[in-house]
Amino acid sequence: MDGLRINPGNIGSIERVKLVAKSANERNIPIRIGVNSGSLDKILLDKYGRVCPEALVESALSHVNILENVNFDNIVISIKSSNVIQTVESYRLISSKVSYPLHLGVTEAGTLINSSVKSSIGIGSLLLDGIGDTIRVSITGNPADEVKIGREILKNTGNLKSGIEFISCPTCGRTEIDLIRIANEVEEKLSDYPKNIKVAVMGCIVNGPGEAREADIGIAGGKMKALYLKKVK
Repeated sequence: MDGLRINPGNIGSIERVKLVAKSANERNIPIRIGVNSGSLDKILLDKYGRVCPEALVESALSHVNILENVNFDNIVISIKSSNVIQTVESYRLISSKVSYPLHLGVTEAGTLINSSVKSSIGIGSLLLDGIGDTIRVSITGNPADEVKIGREILKNTGNLKSGIEFISCPTCGRTEIDLIRIANEVEEKLSDYPKNIKVAVMGCIVNGPGEAREADIGIAGGKMKALYLKKVK
């Protein structure tokens, strides 16, 4: 779906805002208001003394009011911070004040590992609260990884019912198969598999059979060999 990302307070005169809102209305295009902790208005910084959820929400609501005053309500809101706790608290606060769709994300989240952790905690917490309508994972890196991580967040919060749920155990002294290589190969080969199934790659005979038994397909490692398990429906 097409959308317009622009804050009405930055457009200029109210007449210009009316023109943009009129054009968006004619095309049924939503306007996404985006507030970022790194670009908070100086007036609000002076008022609150720092970047905080209350300041971020007040900024977002001021832009919402501008659009509502020109009879435009096809609005989406995002309030992003590089601080996970601040992001979560801001979205919780704005969700208690408006019913507009919310676009979730942790901004400037860093490279792959940092972003994976920050985005999973921030976006995941909000989705489990029932907050949020769309998401964006922000990575300094390959955009394809943003999609992969976003998909995993959606699956693990129960918001996406298609695709593989992949589980594998850490290595330990009981592991006697090449678990890391096998797990990576299985995950890679099934990465685009569309069906909603659970796949387990377990390294030993202690916990492996029990865990793998709960999966649709799984293996449990033994001494340089593995037991293959398939759920019978």
